[in-house]
Amino acid sequence: KIFQAVVSCVGRDGTIYIIPKSSEIELNKLMTEIQSNFKCLGLLEPYCWKKGEACVVRGSDTMWYRGKVVEPGGSTLQVQYIDHGCIERIPQCHLYPTTLYTAIPPFCIPCQLYKTVPIGNFWQQDAVDCLQELLTNEEVEIHVQELPDNPWGKLSISLYFGGMSLSSFMAYQKYCVAEDCQDISELELLEGDVPVLPSYMLPPLPIPGDTFPVRVTHLVSPKEVYICLDPSTNLVKQSATEGDANCDSELESLDEALKWCNKSVESLPFLTHFRTEMPCLVEYQDGLWYRAKLLSVEEFDPVKILVQFVDYGSFSVVPTSRLRHIPYHLLKYPVQAVRALLAGFKPALYDKNVKRIPYCPEWSVEALWAMMECVEGKQLSASILALSPEVTISLYEDDQNLVHMKLIEMGLAELDE
Repeated sequence: KIFQAVVSCVGRDGTIYIIPKSSEIELNKLMTEIQSNFKCLGLLEPYCWKKGEACVVRGSDTMWYRGKVVEPGGSTLQVQYIDHGCIERIPQCHLYPTTLYTAIPPFCIPCQLYKTVPIGNFWQQDAVDCLQELLTNEEVEIHVQELPDNPWGKLSISLYFGGMSLSSFMAYQKYCVAEDCQDISELELLEGDVPVLPSYMLPPLPIPGDTFPVRVTHLVSPKEVYICLDPSTNLVKQSATEGDANCDSELESLDEALKWCNKSVESLPFLTHFRTEMPCLVEYQDGLWYRAKLLSVEEFDPVKILVQFVDYGSFSVVPTSRLRHIPYHLLKYPVQAVRALLAGFKPALYDKNVKRIPYCPEWSVEALWAMMECVEGKQLSASILALSPEVTISLYEDDQNLVHMKLIEMGLAELDE
């Protein structure tokens, strides 16, 4: 069985506690009921607690949770939150004995990784720290492999985050040995002198003549832009490709995979070998890592590389400390930004007294700013006129007016029949 779940806790012994997404509504209902039934303080008079006894626990967030005593003794007791899995030492004044909810099974399921043996036969502290950092409160995909021998035992599972197997990831980090590891060969591509990685794939483009929603993610000049086919709106004509239906889920999967990559980025090696068009991960100014490709070495002391962010089209010059190897599975998602030339207009007559774009002097800087204002953050639509030698499009505002007409009205461009 395969289902989505949230990891509520990773125990000190490496047990992974999960709450199936399908149980979340029921758990929230129970929590609401517990809060309405228990408005008191914990038990203030002395009480003789027994191991395994059911109780409610007042958490650090002042909410009441179902619990059971793991180890009595002294002024604090070891208590397990049975719907989340975590075990804490709790003062007696934050506990209340009750048998009110004992008929409802715990909502969290204790799990172990299938056919995965930790180094030394138990999870070392650094491995548990890694699991906690990576998984706590995250949504994951669970593949059930083996049921436990008794109802309170651990479920044997394969766990996937961002499309990658957790067993493979932990084996790659040398925390364990995993049988049946299909992803290890992909992860090994990150090691040392990487063989030639395949390039990024281009997304399927709509048929020329069809109108489809787009966003402009980057402008090189008023005439040259990078567009992102917008998956959040249905295509005006559904004749582009069968892939369009998967566009939404594909983008969601890419976002998810990148999110996981950012959580474990410290484990990815820095780039030490460089070649043009080489896929990589690059740290942006916001501190997050994005898919990119290398274009050229811009400076030599210290080395700085010109890169392009393939899902946006924008460029940046970065030091090598902001370049890391890209996990192989991130290459299966097509790039989100496509380079396109806009048809129907050309630069106004050259005026040397007007400030020009240095790398594109036929256009004035004012024309670039005007075009930016026309497209930035707006929902636009496009129609492909030609796919080769370069993708050429007509770009429309939401009222079906051609975007470049504004530049023509301002005298910054001329019609090009």
